[in-house]
Amino acid sequence: MLIRNYELRSASGGRNYEKLIGLFLLSFFILVPEIFCQTATSKPDYSFKPFRVDSIAISGNNITEPEIILTELTFSKGDIVDSTKLRFNRERIYSLGIFTNVRLYPESNQDKTTLVIEVSESWYIWPIPFLALRDRDWKKATFGLDVLIMNFRGRNEKLRTSFSLGYDPSFTIQYAKPYWFRKEAIYFDAYFVYVNQNNKSRNAEILFGEKFKQKFIGGNITVGKRFNLFNKADVYVGFTYVETPKFVPNINAADSRIDRLPYLGLRYYYDSRDLAQFPKEGIFFNADILKKGFGTSGVDYNIFNADFREYRTVYKSLSSKWRLFSRQTFGKLIPFYDYSFLGYNERVRGHFTQRSEGNNLYLSQLEFKYPLLTEINIHLDLPLIPKALLTYRVEIYAQTFVEGGVTQMRGDPINLSHAFSGYGFGFTGLILPYNIARLEFAINELGKTEIIFDLGISF
Repeated sequence: MLIRNYELRSASGGRNYEKLIGLFLLSFFILVPEIFCQTATSKPDYSFKPFRVDSIAISGNNITEPEIILTELTFSKGDIVDSTKLRFNRERIYSLGIFTNVRLYPESNQDKTTLVIEVSESWYIWPIPFLALRDRDWKKATFGLDVLIMNFRGRNEKLRTSFSLGYDPSFTIQYAKPYWFRKEAIYFDAYFVYVNQNNKSRNAEILFGEKFKQKFIGGNITVGKRFNLFNKADVYVGFTYVETPKFVPNINAADSRIDRLPYLGLRYYYDSRDLAQFPKEGIFFNADILKKGFGTSGVDYNIFNADFREYRTVYKSLSSKWRLFSRQTFGKLIPFYDYSFLGYNERVRGHFTQRSEGNNLYLSQLEFKYPLLTEINIHLDLPLIPKALLTYRVEIYAQTFVEGGVTQMRGDPINLSHAFSGYGFGFTGLILPYNIARLEFAINELGKTEIIFDLGISF
């Protein structure tokens, strides 16, 4: 059974939830490798002298089309590459999320040098039960069945369907095609969701008079273009149906207990990160503008997100990352379910379980990390289990952090006395390509402490 941080992408076109594997099973394997481990190798040596790439050869891609790998490279035949560039491109190939091991090395034959890209493909069919966490909260467990086909047809396409019971029962289906038109670098995504979701807004609960749920049914279609290795943009269109048990003014966007929301969004991405799952170098920037309602049924409002992150090496193995994030809502009437929240998807360590809401949100984060275990490639050998499921890249890091965030109601000034802030330290364990987990100790501005166990990267 999988245990994962289950972030359901909303019908308004939010981001996909991250796939994570079972911590218990894998932790057991890692803690007792002498029993299960057939081989354990350290990271490959990349102390190569600069060389000219006369040709490129790919091996180990039994399913994956070579073009899927070649598209991620920052160089081509005829270019001069060095160790730094090879390490960066190795991580870019890892970022596809479909390989358990990647090696790049030169092979010379007379006056010609071939760059060999050797990959090991991960398991790509996941018909498995899972235990999931809504809003990264261990008190909001849900369970169900997830069927995922990764690297569908060898083109890094993803076909996924899942249903869950427990907290916020749901059903989703998604199809993602990174190269709809390969020559033009056009990608495509289609998504449908049904979820019976608990209300997140304390203000809405006070108006309603009790705790309540809302039904969300909707879907969207995304079409985008990848302009080059680091830049892409897309447009998405969709529809959301929101049903509240009874009508209370201002709970919904319309003057009824049911909202019918057509929407149109535009997004831009810049992403030069090396390893997307756990970056050490690069920049990520995303801007997203979403128009909801178009005046239909009196509904007409907008949501804007901006997210900037930088990752860089500070000194030798010590690296840093920082982030600025803002979510703005504006328009006729913002329903409570589309407010900006701290304490759900976005959190401040030190106030990890506390909630704050408003029309707008501002968040800043800074973190330094240092590797304790740089990279071990573990290959387990268990009967009846495919080897692709038993190969992992394992790393352990220590980190220290400081961060703060605040929400703001429309028309009010930003009140820093209501802001959340915290600092602390912790440890992060990676079991790539599947999972990341963090154990952290945090202190907030009031001197209160908390211990955090969370799944997934901090940012």
